[in-house]
Amino acid sequence: QVQLVESGGGLVQAGGSLRLSCAASGSIFSINTMEWYRQAPGKQRDLVAAISSGGSTNYADSVKGRFTISRDNAKNTVYLQMNSLKPEDTAVYYCNAVRLEGPVRYNYWGQGTQVTVSS
Repeated sequence: QVQLVESGGGLVQAGGSLRLSCAASGSIFSINTMEWYRQAPGKQRDLVAAISSGGSTNYADSVKGRFTISRDNAKNTVYLQMNSLKPEDTAVYYCNAVRLEGPVRYNYWGQGTQVTVSS
Protein backbone atom coordinates (compact mmCIF):
# COMPACT_ATOMS: atom_id res chain seq x y z
CA GLN A 1 0.00 0.00 0.00
CA VAL A 2 1.00 3.57 -0.69
CA GLN A 3 -0.31 6.60 1.17
CA LEU A 4 -0.25 10.06 -0.37
CA VAL A 5 -0.80 13.45 1.24
CA GLU A 6 -1.12 16.56 -0.93
CA SER A 7 -0.61 20.11 0.18
CA GLY A 8 -0.01 23.57 -1.25
CA GLY A 9 -3.35 24.42 -2.80
CA GLY A 10 -5.07 27.73 -2.27
CA LEU A 11 -6.45 30.88 -3.82
CA VAL A 12 -4.28 32.87 -6.21
CA GLN A 13 -4.83 35.61 -8.76
CA ALA A 14 -4.44 34.97 -12.45
CA GLY A 15 -0.79 35.12 -13.43
CA GLY A 16 0.34 33.93 -10.03
CA SER A 17 2.10 30.76 -8.93
CA LEU A 18 1.55 27.86 -6.57
CA ARG A 19 3.56 24.79 -5.72
CA LEU A 20 1.77 21.59 -4.85
CA SER A 21 3.45 18.84 -2.86
CA CYS A 22 2.62 15.16 -2.63
CA ALA A 23 4.32 13.21 0.14
CA ALA A 24 4.36 9.44 -0.24
CA SER A 25 4.71 6.79 2.45
CA GLY A 26 4.32 3.04 2.67
CA SER A 27 5.52 0.76 -0.10
CA ILE A 28 7.11 3.56 -2.07
CA PHE A 29 9.74 1.26 -3.56
CA SER A 30 6.97 -0.26 -5.68
CA ILE A 31 5.97 3.01 -7.36
CA ASN A 32 6.64 3.27 -11.10
CA THR A 33 5.17 6.65 -11.95
CA MET A 34 3.81 9.64 -10.06
CA GLU A 35 1.06 11.70 -11.62
CA TRP A 36 -0.93 14.85 -11.00
CA TYR A 37 -4.55 14.98 -12.12
CA ARG A 38 -7.15 17.69 -11.79
CA GLN A 39 -10.91 17.75 -11.75
CA ALA A 40 -13.04 20.83 -12.20
CA PRO A 41 -16.70 20.83 -11.11
CA GLY A 42 -18.85 18.83 -13.51
CA LYS A 43 -15.87 17.63 -15.51
CA GLN A 44 -13.85 14.46 -15.68
CA ARG A 45 -10.54 13.98 -13.93
CA ASP A 46 -7.73 14.75 -16.37
CA LEU A 47 -4.03 14.00 -16.32
CA VAL A 48 -1.94 17.14 -15.87
CA ALA A 49 1.62 15.84 -15.54
CA ALA A 50 3.55 12.65 -14.87
CA ILE A 51 7.07 11.69 -13.88
CA SER A 52 8.54 8.22 -14.14
CA SER A 53 10.92 6.56 -11.71
CA GLY A 54 13.66 7.39 -14.21
CA GLY A 55 12.74 11.05 -14.27
CA SER A 56 10.99 11.24 -17.63
CA THR A 57 8.14 13.73 -17.67
CA ASN A 58 5.10 14.45 -19.76
CA TYR A 59 2.46 17.17 -19.61
CA ALA A 60 -1.00 17.95 -20.83
CA ASP A 61 -0.90 20.42 -23.72
CA SER A 62 -2.86 22.94 -21.67
CA VAL A 63 -0.09 23.26 -19.07
CA LYS A 64 3.08 22.85 -21.14
CA GLY A 65 5.51 25.66 -20.51
CA ARG A 66 3.67 26.74 -17.34
CA PHE A 67 3.75 23.70 -15.04
CA THR A 68 6.74 21.64 -13.95
CA ILE A 69 6.62 18.27 -12.22
CA SER A 70 9.61 17.15 -10.18
CA ARG A 71 10.48 14.67 -7.48
CA ASP A 72 12.74 14.60 -4.45
CA ASN A 73 13.52 10.95 -3.82
CA ALA A 74 15.19 11.68 -0.51
CA LYS A 75 11.94 13.19 0.77
CA ASN A 76 9.64 10.80 -1.09
CA THR A 77 7.85 13.85 -2.41
CA VAL A 78 6.62 14.95 -5.81
CA TYR A 79 5.99 18.58 -6.65
CA LEU A 80 3.94 20.45 -9.19
CA GLN A 81 5.17 23.99 -9.76
CA MET A 82 2.41 25.98 -11.40
CA ASN A 83 3.23 29.35 -12.95
CA SER A 84 1.22 31.82 -15.01
CA LEU A 85 -1.97 30.39 -13.57
CA LYS A 86 -5.24 30.95 -15.37
CA PRO A 87 -8.83 30.82 -14.10
CA GLU A 88 -9.32 27.65 -16.14
CA ASP A 89 -6.69 25.96 -13.97
CA THR A 90 -9.17 26.07 -11.10
CA ALA A 91 -9.82 22.50 -9.94
CA VAL A 92 -9.14 19.95 -7.26
CA TYR A 93 -5.69 18.56 -7.89
CA TYR A 94 -4.99 14.92 -7.07
CA CYS A 95 -1.72 13.07 -6.73
CA ASN A 96 -1.64 9.49 -7.99
CA ALA A 97 0.99 6.81 -7.53
CA VAL A 98 1.10 4.08 -10.16
CA ARG A 99 2.33 0.58 -9.46
CA LEU A 100 2.62 -1.88 -12.31
CA GLU A 101 2.56 -5.63 -11.89
CA GLY A 102 2.91 -6.93 -15.42
CA PRO A 103 -0.19 -5.75 -17.30
CA VAL A 104 -2.04 -4.76 -14.13
CA ARG A 105 -2.01 -1.11 -13.04
CA TYR A 106 -2.67 -0.15 -9.44
CA ASN A 107 -3.52 3.44 -8.56
CA TYR A 108 -3.12 5.06 -5.17
CA TRP A 109 -4.81 8.44 -4.82
CA GLY A 110 -4.33 11.32 -2.47
CA GLN A 111 -7.23 13.23 -0.96
CA GLY A 112 -6.89 16.19 -3.31
CA THR A 113 -6.11 19.84 -2.81
CA GLN A 114 -8.18 22.76 -4.09
CA VAL A 115 -6.62 25.30 -6.42
CA THR A 116 -8.66 28.40 -7.18
CA VAL A 117 -7.46 31.03 -9.64
CA SER A 118 -9.33 34.31 -9.63
CA SER A 119 -9.51 36.58 -12.66
